[in-house]
Parts: sequence; structure tokens; C-alpha cells
Amino acid sequence: MDDLARLLRDQDGVVARRQLLSLPGMDRTTVARLVRRRELVEVQRGVYVDHTGPPSWQQRAWAAVLWAWPAALADQSAWRAFEGPGRRSRDVDRLHVVVDRDRRLTAPPGIVLHRRSGFGDRVLWNLGPPRVRLEEAVLDVALGAPDELGTIAALADAAGGRRTTAARLRAALDGRPWVPRRALIGAVLDDVEAGSCSVLEREYLARVERPHGLPVGRRQARAEHRGRTMWQDVAYEEWGLVVELDGRFDHVVMTDRDRDLDRDLATAAAGGQTLRLGYGQVLSRSCATADRVARVLASRGWSGVTQRCGKCGAPDQPG
Repeated sequence: MDDLARLLRDQDGVVARRQLLSLPGMDRTTVARLVRRRELVEVQRGVYVDHTGPPSWQQRAWAAVLWAWPAALADQSAWRAFEGPGRRSRDVDRLHVVVDRDRRLTAPPGIVLHRRSGFGDRVLWNLGPPRVRLEEAVLDVALGAPDELGTIAALADAAGGRRTTAARLRAALDGRPWVPRRALIGAVLDDVEAGSCSVLEREYLARVERPHGLPVGRRQARAEHRGRTMWQDVAYEEWGLVVELDGRFDHVVMTDRDRDLDRDLATAAAGGQTLRLGYGQVLSRSCATADRVARVLASRGWSGVTQRCGKCGAPDQPG
């Protein structure tokens, strides 16, 4: 039974029936006896855990992989396995598992199957449970997001976690020549490397300012405060309004936040006003954002009239 104890230790207390039958001195009768005594409890068909209480997430993950073997964790599940239980996942109740494209399996409740050709080359088989490489998992989550904001949020989350780099994510992206949002992901990864928010700046012009007829702001406008030069993302100088686009991935750093607040304070001291916008306002709620920026401009003397873009009046946008 030493071999069984070692296997259970290596697999967090989870074992498959086929593994049991391959151990010296183990046969069907012995396995049946262990199950009858509740020393092993079935959690998936042909997969057991060595206790009677609720299995942990890690044990459920092992059970899912062993049930579908050869298989590996993928998507949100692989990402969580790398980062541990502290990672906030929107899909903690289901286990995402990848298998070969030609496999014919019907997943039980709680398991989501992903089928891919040659998936084994992207898997770290030496880890427990086996899982796709982190960069592959991040791309899976980013590409599976329901909208562009979700895609960027996944990339920002990965970059902020410091477990991978933009270069590694780009290398993984290069291995997938045909994917949706490829240009967006590439541009965001460029921003990660440069520490800038050029994607957000470009999209503010293309989605908020230009299609809604807002006045043209001056980009990267130079300003002085206490002898120090500052650069404002978009300055509507005639009306004393500055729009700052908050798209950096490391923006929680205290020094960055302090610099932003100081810049906002300088604008207010000069009689101006600062609006700080993020990806959600620009990408997901561009029409509502344009309407609100226009209202602020109007309160400061702008007499122009906004126009409706092709998205205005959509269910998630103002009419």
C-alpha cells in the first residue's frame, strides 16, 4: 500500500481506477473493498478521493483531469491553478479541461471540455494537476471574453500578476494566427511593454470624440506646475477641460496615483476641470461617455451640438 499512499500524496488525495489497478498487489477485489469501506469515494466516474468530505478545488481539478485523461486544465482553471485560490475567477464552479480534438467524451456536470489538435505541446505535464502554460490560459480567457473590455481586463490582470510578460504572451499569440481581436491584443501588449495607454488614447478619439462631434482636443498638451512639466492626454483648452485616460496596467502603484492627483489638482487650481476615464468608459460605454463629456463642456461654455453615431440608441447606450 506504500505505492498507493505515494500516488495519493502526489495527486492531492485523488486517484483513478486505472491507476489503482496498475499498482503491485492491487486488483478489482481490493479496489472494491476500499470503496466499500469508504477509504476511497468516487467523485467522477472511475476517479476517487481518499476522504468522505467535500473535495477541495484542487481535488476537483485533479478528478476532472484524471476522468478525461490524457487531459489538462485550461482556460480559467489553468490560470487559477497557477495563481492559487486567491485568484478571482468568474468560473470557479466549473473545471475547464482540454483534450485532443478527436476525443469523443460527454462531460459530466461541472466540467467544460475544450478540444484542440496537438494540445499536448502547450501543456506542462510535470505540474499537478497538468495544465496548459499560463500564457495559453491567459489568451484563452482573453479571447473568450464577451467584449473588448473583458479581453483587456484579462491581459491587464495577467500583466499585473507579474507571473508572465508581454513578450511571452505575444509568443503564444504568434502560435495562433487566426484569432478574433488579434490586432487589439497585439496593441494592448505593446502598451504593456511601453507602460503607456496608446490603445485607450486612440480609441477615445475614434469612439468618443470624433463620431459624436465633440470639439477636437489637443493631444499630449504641455502644462507647467511648480516648475515641473506635465503632459495632459487630451486638453480642451478653450473650455478649461482636461481628459486623462487612465489605461496603465500598474496604476495601483502609489507614486503613479499621487502624480495623477497632483496633475488634477494643478488643473483645478488653474480654473480647469479634469475628467479621468478608463477602458470601460471608452470601449464599453462610449456613447454615454461622449454625452457626459459634452455636458461638462457645455457647462463650461461650449455651444456646439453633439451628433449620434451608429451605436447611439443601442440597448446599452443612451438614445
